[in-house]
Amino acid sequence: MIQYYKTVEGQLLEQNCASPGVWIHLNRPTKEEIEEVCAQTGVLVDLLTAALDEEEAARIEREEDQTLVLVDIPVVEPEGTSFVYNTLPLGIVLLDNMVITVCLEDTTIIEDFMENRVRGFDTCKKTRFVLQLLYRTSTKFLQYLRQIDKVSTQVESALHKSMKNRELIQMLKLEKSLVYFSTSLKGNEVVLEKMLKTNFIKRYPDDEDLLEDVIIENKQAIEMAAIYREILTGTMDAFASVISNNLNIVMKLLTSITIIMAVPTMVASLWGMNVPVPFQYVSTGFYVVLGIALVITAVVALVLWRKKML
Repeated sequence: MIQYYKTVEGQLLEQNCASPGVWIHLNRPTKEEIEEVCAQTGVLVDLLTAALDEEEAARIEREEDQTLVLVDIPVVEPEGTSFVYNTLPLGIVLLDNMVITVCLEDTTIIEDFMENRVRGFDTCKKTRFVLQLLYRTSTKFLQYLRQIDKVSTQVESALHKSMKNRELIQMLKLEKSLVYFSTSLKGNEVVLEKMLKTNFIKRYPDDEDLLEDVIIENKQAIEMAAIYREILTGTMDAFASVISNNLNIVMKLLTSITIIMAVPTMVASLWGMNVPVPFQYVSTGFYVVLGIALVITAVVALVLWRKKML
């Protein structure tokens, strides 16, 4: 899907074709759509297709006066009744008079720009546009990291009474998401440092503060991801220990109940043998045997209770 946008007198308007100052966004583009954009803008095919590989590493490169900024952005994917946090590459191609973005899925980051929810956004200001995209990416990472921390706290509250694997599996998914986030954030950090040290992207004095803000937000996200991952790992270890402890408690209780139930069974089996036994000719013999069984059972139960096995 190809979408064209251009800022005209402070308003973001959708366009029908490429022109100077236009922002072109490709969402899950087909081969024909890529060829169409290449024919309209003269952009290199390799720069557009770089973001279509989910395993592509974040980087910044320049070829024939065309600059590619490839970063990883966070996304939320539904999985059953829950959500999984993942990352996808976002390609930003800078030409002389326009910007092209390429992504495999719809993202809230791009939607914020399309719906003109970003203050100071102007398609004609290419450098600021790139920095605003990177800033929104870093803030979105922080937002999702807080959500992951909130979900892990909710799962942790079920530790004391849970004996199922559902919570453990959920926490494994969260840890997997944190691994993806940490790796992507470190890759984005390399891109930001290269932007700061090189002139691949022309920067203006007004953009320096924004670039510093992006770097600060990205470093904060890296630190938060590392902290949450350590906390989650410790919680998972505690979670496994609690499950094992709960299982031991249940097994101890069941064992104690089995011992108590075995006492009257043993007494009844002794008086049920086909040989002369005490009280067999006494009219109240049944009640005597029953009383003996109850007394022994009560004594065994008392002993187990004092040993805290009940």
